[in-house]
Amino acid sequence: MREAVLAVLKTIADPAGGDIVASGVVRALTVSAEGAVRFVLDVPASRAEAYKPVKAEAEARLAAMPEVAGVSVVMTASTPPPPDLKPQRPAEPKGPQKVPGVERIIAVASGKGGVGKSTLTSNLACALAQQGRRVGLLDADVYGPSQPRMLGVSGRPASPDGKTILPLRNHGVTMMSLGLMTNDDQAVVWRGPMLMGALQQMLTQVQWGALDVLLVDLPPGTGDVQMTLAQKAHVDGAVIVSTPQDVALLDARKGIDMFRQLDVPILGMVENMSTHVCSKCGHEEHVFGHGGVAAEAAKLGVPLLAEIPLDLEIRLASDGGAPVVVSAPDSAQARAFAAVAEALVAQGMA
Repeated sequence: MREAVLAVLKTIADPAGGDIVASGVVRALTVSAEGAVRFVLDVPASRAEAYKPVKAEAEARLAAMPEVAGVSVVMTASTPPPPDLKPQRPAEPKGPQKVPGVERIIAVASGKGGVGKSTLTSNLACALAQQGRRVGLLDADVYGPSQPRMLGVSGRPASPDGKTILPLRNHGVTMMSLGLMTNDDQAVVWRGPMLMGALQQMLTQVQWGALDVLLVDLPPGTGDVQMTLAQKAHVDGAVIVSTPQDVALLDARKGIDMFRQLDVPILGMVENMSTHVCSKCGHEEHVFGHGGVAAEAAKLGVPLLAEIPLDLEIRLASDGGAPVVVSAPDSAQARAFAAVAEALVAQGMA
């Protein structure tokens, strides 16, 4: 019965062309066991008048069928949906993305504060620049941004178009830090979302140019900044800095575990404040113990990149704005930092 009804409807011309079944204006067709036929003619509102004869013809043709007991045709006039006036935003990229122009990103991290992570980062950046690498340094230690002081950089970065930020440069290192945006004695009192937004801005809106490697000086611990970096940017590896003492190593292990959960390779560990040699008598003393980081690196199966001494000249050079690899490049202290750079170059990471 239904097929017979459809066959009749297919013989009725649609004003827009073809027949009314093929054009799709016939909707919700039902044929009851008693022979009652019901359907909807869903037509464009602007052409409702043109379809009134079509409705009458369909009712007459179907009523003439012997097996049809009754016909009910309802005509509805549909209107097109209003245009979407909201601006179309490009889809957000999913997963870690490469920073334009940057070949590799290396995170420098520590489990706890005060182990010399920022000092290592500034010296490592300068040592890599001395080896002919194009180096950038992103100071992401938002609560204690010390790289401007250590690299002897001051002044606020320019923004010619209000969107792109021009980084500053010294000692062959292109550098950006939140410390350049705030006063020296101004605290950064921010919650997680603000921190994550600032990090993304410094990654994507800074005009880094063409870099072989971008070092990221992270805050201590395992918080929002570390996770945001690993989730938003393609990080090629992490260097973990620790002193030899057990308390520092406990926190360093947590940092290593965090990076492994985030699928960031551990490139190696650095033992800072490894030994102290008295400048008066030459006596060597292990103030914070010795060898703890080497043992931990061996246990985890990662390289020990260097053992950095606890030395006054390293501190004085950093406070003076010229890391020791710049101010005293032939010293034993500078050679210790250069060893980290050489190890990363040998790994193909810089």
